[in-house]
Amino acid sequence: MGSEDDLNPVLEPGMLVRNPARPDWGTGQVQSKIGARVTVMFREVGKVVVDGRCIGLTPVAEDAG
Repeated sequence: MGSEDDLNPVLEPGMLVRNPARPDWGTGQVQSKIGARVTVMFREVGKVVVDGRCIGLTPVAEDAG
């Protein structure tokens, strides 16, 4: 699968995100993005590696709390 399969093409380290399928995880900060693999440190569950070909993360505004 190529990069066209990445559901998170605009994510970069430092950005805040949420996983819409897991709102209980809270807000997370992108730690790294290599291809479609996104490593996120979530407030409630810790570090999670997300397969961006399967899960679309939602960017969160910095001032959204």
